[in-house]
Amino acid sequence: MVLFSLVSSHKNVDLNTVARVSTGVGAIAPTLVHHGPLKGLVTLSTCNRLELYGEASATQDGTEATIEEIVQRVAADADLDPTFVRGAFDVHFDDDAASHLFTVVSGLESAVVGEREITGQVRRALVNAREEGTASSELIRLFETAARTARTVGAQTSLGERGRSIVSVALDLASEVAPLPLDQAKTLVFGTGAYAGATMAALQARGCRNIWVYSASGRSAEFTAKRGGIPVSDEGLDEALRTADIIIGCSGGSAPMPAEAFPAGPRVVVDLALSRDFDPSVADLAGVELITLESVRLAAPEETDESVSAARDIVARASRDFRSRRHQQNVDSAIVALRKHTMSVLDAEMDKVRHQYGCGAQAEQVEFAMRRMMHSLLHTPMVKARRLAAEGREQEFVDAIEALYDISVDSPEDLPAEEPAQKPASSFVEERAPKAS
Repeated sequence: MVLFSLVSSHKNVDLNTVARVSTGVGAIAPTLVHHGPLKGLVTLSTCNRLELYGEASATQDGTEATIEEIVQRVAADADLDPTFVRGAFDVHFDDDAASHLFTVVSGLESAVVGEREITGQVRRALVNAREEGTASSELIRLFETAARTARTVGAQTSLGERGRSIVSVALDLASEVAPLPLDQAKTLVFGTGAYAGATMAALQARGCRNIWVYSASGRSAEFTAKRGGIPVSDEGLDEALRTADIIIGCSGGSAPMPAEAFPAGPRVVVDLALSRDFDPSVADLAGVELITLESVRLAAPEETDESVSAARDIVARASRDFRSRRHQQNVDSAIVALRKHTMSVLDAEMDKVRHQYGCGAQAEQVEFAMRRMMHSLLHTPMVKARRLAAEGREQEFVDAIEALYDISVDSPEDLPAEEPAQKPASSFVEERAPKAS
């Protein structure tokens, strides 16, 4: 099995490219998992990144064809050139894919280094994949390990303890140029998703009480009933726009609001949606200050080198542990397959012995001797297999037994309950003393 990730983020492309590619993701996960070549696919989409984590049954070379299929599907659904889509993604395989996710979930890849919102976004990505039935057991292990890594970083370092986030930095910028202090300003929020919820909480924490919420999908009343604020209907939107001192976009609607829709007057417009809520030309309106995700990225304060270094050490350890466990699981699958093969040979030979000698003491003595011999013969290969796994070379063992014995090795999740993957080599056979003749 091969793990891989396709990464398009503020680290490797501009945010406009991320937004354009994101529109093509849609329902590719269920299609490629339920009716395609993937065992699993998890989509992580945030305000500044799109990352696809997949598990393929093929080798890494074979997975390249699957990745090309993903690119072609995204390009078709987003109405983009495949070459453009292909260039928007960095590709990581296996250990590199795991290490990247651990780095992301720890906030080390965020526009605001150390922000904690990404942890919840990664968790929701796995929840969504499980609900769609596209989260394979290996991807679940990967994302659950990522969550533990993020908790360790939060507990053992000071990274993120200042509570900085994209929202908080955006509000810092807004407070510097807004016509009124935040606790006196009227704020209009577009959107009712998780990001809008984080924005609402940040505004309330800063003493802002005059918060209006608009949702094109009509969910503002339900949202404000739970989180506070005043819902705005379609009919009341023009009035809310006219009186708002600060307008914050968190919805990522299909079409950005044009500059002509904004009434005249001084105000701050904050666009935190990956696919813009407001046309960039609003910055040209008299008295309007536009703050975008790019503005936030440039203004984000640096975390201390000590905190970042400590977090990276934790991520590196988590990556090594995950790699070691994965290699061990893979070699255990091969050991189980070899045990099954040898036991089937032994059983076949014992059938011959019993046919010739019956089921008496003599047959039991022969069986005991044969089991001891099998145990001795397999001890060295099993020890060698675990040594190869520790070095990340377990595939050599898998290839060897497939070539020598024509054995098909199951993936770890396919192991039957009666053949546990972690069974030690010493338990290969139960040595029973033969009855006295």
